Amino acid sequence: MNDLPLTYQENQAVQSRKWLILVAVNLFTFMSTLDASIVNIALPEISAKLSLAMAQTEWVATSYLMAICAAVLFFGKLGDSAGKIKVFKAGTIVFLLGSALCGFSSSLPFLIVSRVIQALGASITMANSMGIITDIFPAKERGRALGLIGTFVSLGSIAGPSIGGVIVSSLGWEYIFWVNIPVGLIAIAIAWRVLPGDLIRSRKSMDLPGSVLFAAFVLLLFAGLLLGQQVGYRDTWIIISLVLSAVVFFIFIWVEARRKEPLLQLSLFRNSWFSLSIFCGFLTFVSIFCFNIISPFYTQSVLHLTPYHAGFLLMLFPITMVIVAPLSGALSDKIGSELLTFAGLMVIVIALCGMASLHEGSSLTLVGTWTAMLGLGNGMFQSPNNSLIMSKVPRTELGTAGSINSLVRNIGMVVGITVATTTLFGVMSSKAGHHVISLIPGRPDIFLAGMHIVFSLAAGISLLAAVLTGWRLWVSRKKVVEA
Repeated sequence: MNDLPLTYQENQAVQSRKWLILVAVNLFTFMSTLDASIVNIALPEISAKLSLAMAQTEWVATSYLMAICAAVLFFGKLGDSAGKIKVFKAGTIVFLLGSALCGFSSSLPFLIVSRVIQALGASITMANSMGIITDIFPAKERGRALGLIGTFVSLGSIAGPSIGGVIVSSLGWEYIFWVNIPVGLIAIAIAWRVLPGDLIRSRKSMDLPGSVLFAAFVLLLFAGLLLGQQVGYRDTWIIISLVLSAVVFFIFIWVEARRKEPLLQLSLFRNSWFSLSIFCGFLTFVSIFCFNIISPFYTQSVLHLTPYHAGFLLMLFPITMVIVAPLSGALSDKIGSELLTFAGLMVIVIALCGMASLHEGSSLTLVGTWTAMLGLGNGMFQSPNNSLIMSKVPRTELGTAGSINSLVRNIGMVVGITVATTTLFGVMSSKAGHHVISLIPGRPDIFLAGMHIVFSLAAGISLLAAVLTGWRLWVSRKKVVEA
């Protein structure tokens, strides 16, 4: 920024309202990530109202995440070229338009198209939010500001089932989308008033080949995984889809390594600590979304709670995290992030093992305890891990690192949904003796058998992340002793 005659840090008017800018950006960050998970609690209701099987309804959640994964890197690059703030503002309008259309949907195809429009708006805001904050906040406050974005991302990702349950019971499933309209209009009013004009340093060329290849990779991979649940992974077209996704991915990496201004900055991954933090964040979101996709069906279909009461029970997750995450972030500044990430992951492992032991007669107190523990562990892990990610890259690449973090987070959500549902239906089909793609009325035992395996698998995934962070903690402590 020093090559510019005036930076945001030198502009007193911008500095006087930087925290209000952070609020405006975080409102859309929260809504964008919230809408990835809020629909989960409404899936049984949507399935019933639109007469859909559970596996079909899953596309309402997954199409949103797939579109974000396919587009987020492109819109991050577009922000660098056309101006992050201008592009961010456009994204807010697209997001609200998609939200309105979702609520008016009366069929699955219309709802999926509306979700894709909503996802494109979300990906635009996600791709540019960290870059905007990085540009506006001075170095001494940047870590705190980026940490708050990370907290809102995590809260939005896991608050969906609880908030959604209350909305579905009180107003109907359409309002989980329409609630974005008044909140979004308030956020837009604030953003239009406080966001400054762009300071464009250089007009970078768009990597269209990389963008197309990456979008093709995401769509082929997740379409193959999700459709494979319904028709079986031995189907010829499913095999072709998965093989093509692998081929396209390798072509994408080959192209990116040779481009002067690539869509994905591969050099960042040469930093082993950055790569490790990104990977552990990915594993954690896989585990958490196994919980997010399964818990609404367990609480409503097995425990026979209404969406309203299920939402309040699952709200223990975000409430616990709201309390723990800021404390964890502040503590990481004093004792370092490595110990907190390891401790948080171990709490997640214990909570998921507890979830794997739940059954039809489990008390709400026990369910609530494990849910709160999951929020505790996630709160301990997320803020320090985000700080580790952003601290391991040069200042000039903070925006790129933020886009990669958003991408990996959303891929983790999609993989979590895929792992959970594939495992669930596989176990249920084995127990039922025939192919299953939905809940079986009057047979909660079959669902519980699948749920136990899903939560055990999620615990194993989190344990892998804990082992990796434990190794990082050991290496860091060893270096301190040797020094």
